[in-house]
Amino acid sequence: MALRNIVKFGDPILYKKSRVVEKFDDRLATLIDDMKETMYHGNGVGLAAVQVGILKRVVVIDIGEGCMELVNPEITLAEGEQITQEGCLSLPNKFATTSRPQKVQVKAQDRNGKWQVFTGEDLKAKAFSHEIDHLDGILFTSHIVEGESLKSE
Repeated sequence: MALRNIVKFGDPILYKKSRVVEKFDDRLATLIDDMKETMYHGNGVGLAAVQVGILKRVVVIDIGEGCMELVNPEITLAEGEQITQEGCLSLPNKFATTSRPQKVQVKAQDRNGKWQVFTGEDLKAKAFSHEIDHLDGILFTSHIVEGESLKSE
């Protein structure tokens, strides 16, 4: 495993749509392992491949319940609304009040290509939404509640 550099706000790659993963091989496993190490090193709860400069539909999430590896994730259900503080490893020390779904259901493949379904509420729903948005070139700043602004820590 290796630490990868996290792409920072302003880099045009963060606004690009990531490609579907079709090859489930050692290179994908290495990417996932490196992403996990990079996320933990940055004290994050999630990381998308685009944040390490790779335009593949891969995310890792750990809200304290163990790491979830999601390849080609899709939100299949979103319910409710939560208004909470949100940040991002690509915008270090910046936070804002955002609106996200309270509950989401996600369909994704694992590192071997097997499909699985996850359900998340509260922080897990926010993490799923945040990271999957990254795969479509959308940053959390697009979800800032009206009247609020980006704040520095």
